Amino acid sequence: MLDAGDRREMPVAITAARAADAMVAGIEAEITSGRLGDGSYLPAERELMIEYGVGRGVVREAIARLASRGLVEARPRFRPIARRPGLDAALGALEGIVGHLLSDQAGVKNLYDLRVFLEGSLARNAAIHARKEDIAALRAALAMNEAAIPDSQQFYATDVAFHAVLYDTARNPVLPVVHKAFTAWLSPQWMRMPRSPERNQVNFLSHREICMAIIERDPDGAERALLNHLSAAWEYVRGTFESREAPEA
Repeated sequence: MLDAGDRREMPVAITAARAADAMVAGIEAEITSGRLGDGSYLPAERELMIEYGVGRGVVREAIARLASRGLVEARPRFRPIARRPGLDAALGALEGIVGHLLSDQAGVKNLYDLRVFLEGSLARNAAIHARKEDIAALRAALAMNEAAIPDSQQFYATDVAFHAVLYDTARNPVLPVVHKAFTAWLSPQWMRMPRSPERNQVNFLSHREICMAIIERDPDGAERALLNHLSAAWEYVRGTFESREAPEA
């Protein structure tokens, strides 16, 4: 049961929360309508306090909420900057949720399975719809991947670039942003994996199999090669959790 002090504080807290809600809605409407253009400064903190009839704490809470949704860019000692909502902002707003997913093996596996599902479809799509310039980009990415086999750090970069071609080939502007997000979210797991030129060679051969199936217009083969490749890669990722959980000698 709430004591008298709690009951006195609740209306104040509720009023502040509602004031912050109203302020967030008002500024969001200004940004999405274009009245507050992308890259323009929000009014100074004191001006916002006067405009919305709120205290400094409410203004700061509202700005923090807008920043978490990618609608403003907020830095200490600088006026917040309006940001037109886009795909990068939308995915950036998911970072907190994804961070929780990545805290254990089950969460990483769920995110990884989503990538597998998507890339299997992209490989199939590429085998059916890839244009000459897509095939050329895929060949170039594969050649760079092969050249990087002796250098594991460079090999990782060319591995990412090879998979990026599959996302580009679909010609959907959402997909390259999704690939960028997957790379950022899952890269800590890749960094923990043991690396060697021998393992890089195995991954390159998998990439080559995917590439050849796409060139030969074999959607079943392309999807199968992609799924086999990522299934094998998951075993390496899973091993990073086992090494962290192993008791010290």
